[in-house]
Amino acid sequence: MNRLIDRRSFSAGLALSAIACAALLAGCGKVPDTIKVGVAQPLSGPLGALGQDLLNGVNLAVAELNQSGYTVDGKRVTLEVVALDDKADAATGKAVAQQLVDAGVVAVIGHLNSGVSIEAAPIYAAKDIAQIAISTNPRFTQLGFPTTFRMVGNDTLQARAIGSFAATQLSATRYAALDDGTPYGKGLADGAAEQLKAEKKDVVVRKSFDDKTTAFDALAEELKTAQVEVIVSTLNDFQALALLEALRKVGHTKVSLLGGDTIKTTDMTKGRGIVEGGLYATSPVLEAKEFTTGKPFLEKYTAAYKKPPAYGGHYSYDSMYVLSAAIQKAKSAEPADITKALHSINGYAPVSGTMTWDEKGEQRYGAVGVYELRRGGWELRMRSDRW
Repeated sequence: MNRLIDRRSFSAGLALSAIACAALLAGCGKVPDTIKVGVAQPLSGPLGALGQDLLNGVNLAVAELNQSGYTVDGKRVTLEVVALDDKADAATGKAVAQQLVDAGVVAVIGHLNSGVSIEAAPIYAAKDIAQIAISTNPRFTQLGFPTTFRMVGNDTLQARAIGSFAATQLSATRYAALDDGTPYGKGLADGAAEQLKAEKKDVVVRKSFDDKTTAFDALAEELKTAQVEVIVSTLNDFQALALLEALRKVGHTKVSLLGGDTIKTTDMTKGRGIVEGGLYATSPVLEAKEFTTGKPFLEKYTAAYKKPPAYGGHYSYDSMYVLSAAIQKAKSAEPADITKALHSINGYAPVSGTMTWDEKGEQRYGAVGVYELRRGGWELRMRSDRW
């Protein structure tokens, strides 16, 4: 009799233990005490200030979320940022991506450079880890991975903006299109040239360089001989400045220069007044001050880092908030669950208003602004999501 009772007690104990284990797994297995979010950006080198700005945005959001008592499925959770330097290099970016996967991050906010994002994407996708990037090359979301998400409008929209603005607002007939040979630069310049041709404009000079070239005397002569009136360029700011000086040397200054993000910098103020047609830049990274809720963010950012944002810190800040909402919606820290939630979420973004993605991971409400360099710096001329 005692043996029978012992067996029953033992069986009941097993059943209760199984139930307890199941409850434990349901309550804690999917939601650990700490959830790690990866940040992969260039934190050193020429683009270090931009990468650090993007990291700052994530850190600011995480600090606020943790302070507010962030919970997932009713459980208090601490968000932790794991930040690594991709050095704006594709090979380094791949190594960094693997390190973040190995560190157990549930999602990654990165990378800045399109070439790096594209190379790193398969590594994240293999583990169902969402990758939210500010990279703008269309190929990033054309890879076919469900894990690729873009913070801003892509180069297809920006190329249309460059071509359309150059054709309709700069009143010229002879154009040049120049690029820096990078995936970003070449793709953007090709798209702008196609848009110019669609607008019945002649692209009489089309040239590619590398991203370090600054010897432009021969190019300046060619532009003068071709009577180019508008230069569409995806060169870097230091390259554009060198080109402006070369144009001044050959006396061909009755031109306008319209560039991409890489000339929308404070250094470009050195070129103001060199060419008569003016200096313009386009960017899908709209400034925080352009949004009605941008002022509180700028005040918090400046208080935290003792300087204003350098680039897109408000987009990474917004991305972190939307990611945190997706984790809550998923009620899970499993990367696949979070990725699925990101595809269905219409996320509240504190600065830009909302972030929501299509099936490829393209931002549904991405816009491109056109800026003119004036005495006070870069001033918005117009912006649209329907160029």
